Amino acid sequence: MITAGIDMGAKNIKVVVVREGEVLASSLVLGGFDATVSAELALDEALKRAACRRAEVARVVATGAGREEAPDKDGTMTEVSAAARGAVRLYPEVRTVVDVGAEEGRAIRCDERGKVVDFAINEKCAAGAGAFTEAMARALEVPLEEIGPLSLKSTKAIPLNAQCTVFAESEVVSMIHGNVAKEDMARAVHDAMASRIVSLVRKVGYNPPVALVGGLARNVGFVDALKRGLELDVLNIPDAPEYCAALGAALAAADV
Repeated sequence: MITAGIDMGAKNIKVVVVREGEVLASSLVLGGFDATVSAELALDEALKRAACRRAEVARVVATGAGREEAPDKDGTMTEVSAAARGAVRLYPEVRTVVDVGAEEGRAIRCDERGKVVDFAINEKCAAGAGAFTEAMARALEVPLEEIGPLSLKSTKAIPLNAQCTVFAESEVVSMIHGNVAKEDMARAVHDAMASRIVSLVRKVGYNPPVALVGGLARNVGFVDALKRGLELDVLNIPDAPEYCAALGAALAAADV
C-alpha cells in the first residue's frame, strides 16, 4: 500500500510518500500565501520523485498547524502524534522526542508504538522555536545559517534574561553596544532557546535516548545547547529531521 503524509507547517510544507512503511520520496515547499496550492505542489513533486500517480495513493493524512487546508486528505492528526510516530519509526528505542520547528517547540513522551503518553508545548511564544533564531540572527547581522556554527566558537557563557523575542532582541542590541563578542551572544541565544525546551522535557519526564526532530535540529548551536541542558552526550537526529512529522502521518495513513 502506498500512503502519503503532508505536514502543513507554519513556514514550510513537507510531504513524505511511503510504501509498506518504507520511504519512497519526499519534498519540501515554502508555504506561501496559499498553503493549499503549495501543498498540491509539494505532493505532486513527491509523487513524481516516487514515480507513482495520485490514483496509486491509498490514503493521505495531514498534520501540522494548517492540516485542515491540506488537499486530498483522508484524515488528520496532531503534530505531537505525528512527530512521535515518525521518530519511533526511525529510532525504535526512543521514548522521548523533542520537536522544534519554526513557531513551536514540543517535548513528547511516547511508548514503543509511537503513541503519545504525555507532552508539553511551548506555544504562542517564539523564544523556544526557529523564529527566535531568525530574529536574533537579524539583530546580530549574521546570516541565519551561520549563527549556529558561530555559537560553537564562544568561550564565555552569557545569560539572555528576556523571555520574549521583542525584549530579547533589545537585550542583544544592548550587548552589541557593550561590545560583547558575537560568538558569545550567539551562544546566549541558543542557550536561552534550549533552556525553554529543557523545561518542557523535564515537565513530561524523560529517559535517554532522546530524538531531536524538526527544522531546528539542523542548527548545530541549538543541538550543542540542548545536549548541555539535558546533560546528554548524544541526541538521535535524523538525516532529514524536518520530515519526521510528515513521515509519521504517512505511516498513520496505513493504519486502516
